[in-house]
Amino acid sequence: MNKLRTFSCLSCVAAVGLLAVFAPTQAAEVKITWEEPESYSDIRPTNESRKRFRERTLEELESHIVELAKDLPESQVLSMTVTNVDLAGQVWPSQFVGFGNGAGSDVRIIKRIDIPRMTFSYTLTDADGQVVVSGEEVKLKDMDFMESNIRRNRTESLSYEKAMLNDWFSDTFATQVAATH
Repeated sequence: MNKLRTFSCLSCVAAVGLLAVFAPTQAAEVKITWEEPESYSDIRPTNESRKRFRERTLEELESHIVELAKDLPESQVLSMTVTNVDLAGQVWPSQFVGFGNGAGSDVRIIKRIDIPRMTFSYTLTDADGQVVVSGEEVKLKDMDFMESNIRRNRTESLSYEKAMLNDWFSDTFATQVAATH
């Protein structure tokens, strides 16, 4: 059975609250479909329910994409269908990594080989519904995620994944962003 979890830009803003107050007046509409998120490679929590962590993670990633899209012309629509997410690192039971006798929570260990990844397709359309740019089965990954510490705040949640999306967005939509400035 093909389960879809769809958020719209408006539901994302409503979920975050204050973003509505500071929402840009010039921004593309964003539509993201999270296809079968239960089967993604790694959206594994360390100390909360899988469902709640997955929901919170997808909401945070979507909010970040909405923020990135604020520089696109408001007449455009960015549609994405995400088919996989693999967060940086791996989750291990705390006793396996020397943090206690098993009574504690799990721990996400981040090593160079456990790179963040995301697979999706996207389409950016103009006001007439014409495709401006699109991509099928984009396999986004950041193999240099630990080396580029200067550009990210490592205390921020999902910092590696957000930096990876920042790079993809600026590489993919540079022409559209330049047109708005």
